[in-house]
Amino acid sequence: MSSNASLIHFLQHELAISSAEIDVLLRHPERDYAPLPMLLWQYGLITMQQLAQIFDWLEAQLQ
Repeated sequence: MSSNASLIHFLQHELAISSAEIDVLLRHPERDYAPLPMLLWQYGLITMQQLAQIFDWLEAQLQ
């Protein structure tokens, strides 16, 4: 599974972010300049706590 697919799986199954919300952000023009977790937070789709959870998960994937 690619890292982007793994992240999307995590977002959907651990944080209950809908496929529709993710699809909108993946097509958003800012996607080229900002990471998906930051866009989710910027648009109010996740809380600061969830953003921290995502970054913790991403860090664990690098180890």
